Amino acid sequence: MCLIAVAWNTRPDLPLALIANRDEAHARPTAAADVDPDAPQVFGGRDLQSGGSWLQVSTRRRLAAVTNVRAGLAPETAPRSRGWLVRDFVRGDLSAERFARALADDAACHGRFNLLLWDGDALWFATNHPAFAIAPVAPGLHAMSNGAFDAPWPKSNAATRTLRNWLTTSPDASADLDPLFAGLRDVRPADDARLPDTGVGLALERRLSPPFIEDPVYGTRSSTVVLAGARDIVFAERRFDPGGAPAGSTRVRLDG
Repeated sequence: MCLIAVAWNTRPDLPLALIANRDEAHARPTAAADVDPDAPQVFGGRDLQSGGSWLQVSTRRRLAAVTNVRAGLAPETAPRSRGWLVRDFVRGDLSAERFARALADDAACHGRFNLLLWDGDALWFATNHPAFAIAPVAPGLHAMSNGAFDAPWPKSNAATRTLRNWLTTSPDASADLDPLFAGLRDVRPADDARLPDTGVGLALERRLSPPFIEDPVYGTRSSTVVLAGARDIVFAERRFDPGGAPAGSTRVRLDG
């Protein structure tokens, strides 16, 4: 994932609402959102290169989502994929807080990450860059991309605005999700004056600035909406080819 907006305990009927875009090399092998063949209670996409996932949920009311943290152009050399943090949490039994705290000893072994953990009762954030840190997420609307949690990047602000507008106008979790996906499909680059400086140069910052990145080599491969109500979880994914054209979709309602 490279862009996540989340609404936490903003509506009594919808404790958790999340929208996200996954930006990745189009050549990286990936399984579309589905039941995990090795863990039938788990649903989401799977990284077929390094294992793990960028976003998964469990019918036991667990969710994890991860983004990378951008820090210059040098390739990462960490021995463990950040996607295994998602996999391990949704399959496990530790609370979000205990899982986050347990990362202290080996967080540096993973690629640079921002991590969200939901255990049905609490939502926690963890990161290992620039240093290891964890915190409970306060009720409200939040966003994270490839920088600090709640950093006011243009794409993060746009995603938060999309989610806020939908929550205000949609009566329940069965409502039309098209406005959420339309917001995630925004390809307009940010003004240069509003771009973050992550050490990759102005041209690349500009290309990576929209919520949806259109690029034949590295771009937005999927958009996802997760709505966790009181008794079930809606999981919807739309996938895209290297040209940005639709390449499949999934929408399920999971008990949990």
